[in-house]
Amino acid sequence: MEPGREGELQRRHLPELRRQAAEYYRSNEVPQRLEEALNATFYLRPADLYGHLANYFSTFSKPPVICRLIGRKVLDGVGQPTLEVEIFCTVKNYEKSICSIVVSSHSEILENASPEAIDADEKERNDSINRALEWVNGSLNEMLRDLQPADQCKVDELLGEYFARKVEEEKERKAIEKEEQEAAISAPACVPALSAVTPSGKKKGVKLGKKSSVAEKPIPPMEPIEPVLCGSIAIGGLSLAVAKTGATINNTPLYLHLALMKHNQELTVPLPMVTLLSCGKSSSGKLKLMKEVMLIPPTELTVKQVLLLEIQKQMMRLLDPVGKGRISHLGCLITGCDSLEQPLSLMQTACKNLGLELGIHVHLAINCAAHELMDYTKGKYEILTGTLKSPDEMVDMYVDLINKYPSIIALVDPLRKEDDQQWSNICNAVGSRCYLIAEDASKSISKLMEDQNINVPKCSGLIIKYTNQTKISDLTELTRLLDGQRHIAILGSPAGESSDDSLVDLAVGLGARFIKLGGLSRGERVTKYNRLLAIEEELAKNGTLRMSFFLTCFQLAMNKRTKIAGGMIETAPQEGKGMKRL
Repeated sequence: MEPGREGELQRRHLPELRRQAAEYYRSNEVPQRLEEALNATFYLRPADLYGHLANYFSTFSKPPVICRLIGRKVLDGVGQPTLEVEIFCTVKNYEKSICSIVVSSHSEILENASPEAIDADEKERNDSINRALEWVNGSLNEMLRDLQPADQCKVDELLGEYFARKVEEEKERKAIEKEEQEAAISAPACVPALSAVTPSGKKKGVKLGKKSSVAEKPIPPMEPIEPVLCGSIAIGGLSLAVAKTGATINNTPLYLHLALMKHNQELTVPLPMVTLLSCGKSSSGKLKLMKEVMLIPPTELTVKQVLLLEIQKQMMRLLDPVGKGRISHLGCLITGCDSLEQPLSLMQTACKNLGLELGIHVHLAINCAAHELMDYTKGKYEILTGTLKSPDEMVDMYVDLINKYPSIIALVDPLRKEDDQQWSNICNAVGSRCYLIAEDASKSISKLMEDQNINVPKCSGLIIKYTNQTKISDLTELTRLLDGQRHIAILGSPAGESSDDSLVDLAVGLGARFIKLGGLSRGERVTKYNRLLAIEEELAKNGTLRMSFFLTCFQLAMNKRTKIAGGMIETAPQEGKGMKRL
């Protein structure tokens, strides 16, 4: 086309283009917004004119939406594979990486396990992560596209439906597999039926003249382990990643974002349960009962003011003066003890060297991990090498221990979850003086949500771990349920912990009473303590710092308005006065 002819056509269409442009801008209120911006800016006269205009017009932009997910296989704090999820959003017409999180795997660290068990555990981990990667980078990527990360309820609803479909698919697969196996078994066998009998006429596998050990008193059998769907870590990982993305886009700390989701949950700093010693099955001594000996600071001090690190250093000097001690994956010193009193006396000595007194300046908690100590052939717990106790004897032992060491204000998993009657007995005996916490003894989060019954077994509270298919909305609902039933919520880190510090924000935002992070060694655990300090400083700077309320039995007795009912601790502060702190 000739240049003149082309110019003529442009001139003819120019009025129509101007009309379309004017209509387009008018329908989007551009002239009105531009006039408002220019008028306001003239009086403000900001130093960065175009920056101010950019900020002004950004308030009218469309909300960011999820455009892409990336799942990666990474390593956790003990070198095991786990899942990382990164979320990209479309922000002002551009694709941007907003945040990424690393999820802790559900698998526990196997101690003193056989090579076969270790190999099986590693295969399970890898299979689960590989399946999760398929979901995140495939079908979940498509499902969550164009959703607003601020709409956590919608995202969690879709994730829940997706997980339910995968569960049904797995059930169907197993049913088909079972039918095929039964068909193969029912097929005619080519081996004679008499092959199952030895020439002497005795059945194989039967040994005569040897009696099996029988429990003195029958104990409830171990409940079946709740199966974990392969790949379920993708559900929990994505839910947390979306929550963190929503907080980032709103320029809000994750803990505040979560508190607003829980309908303006009051912000408190949870008390840390700091592991200093491990005297469990993996230690070299006779004592097996105390998997974790933990310190709990008093509530009138901030986390920064408590001499936790100094106490740990004192313990290391007492136990390991030459610096060759072994640090466990929990971030604490592993030491061998031969009696229940020995580690507690060491704690007393360490505190005394710093001018501190147990029960006044700092308190104790013990993770008994009783489920690891049951000898099912004898129906008893092996608390020390060669020392066995029945469930009833365990209750008596704990009562004596609390009487001797009143500074112990929390026992974690003192019994198996199957010992329901003994849980009730110990709650009635020491529940007014000591928190009785269920960790492995509690049901999974999905079961708790389904049953709506926290008090099985009877306890003071639960340690909640964010793993597998748990969603943020599940945690919000569960902590609300705990609050309604006057139980305490404790956010705890799994054994296979990562360097992601979101767990601390979860604890603060959801109003957890305690947070159980392990010891003050290992980077993946120290990172979380640092995050706790940062949140504490931020709340203090904003004038909103409030420590979690916590009372010992002595203070309960001094406060006439405090009620102790059914072994559960219920506090009622006086009007116009704050709760007295330790």
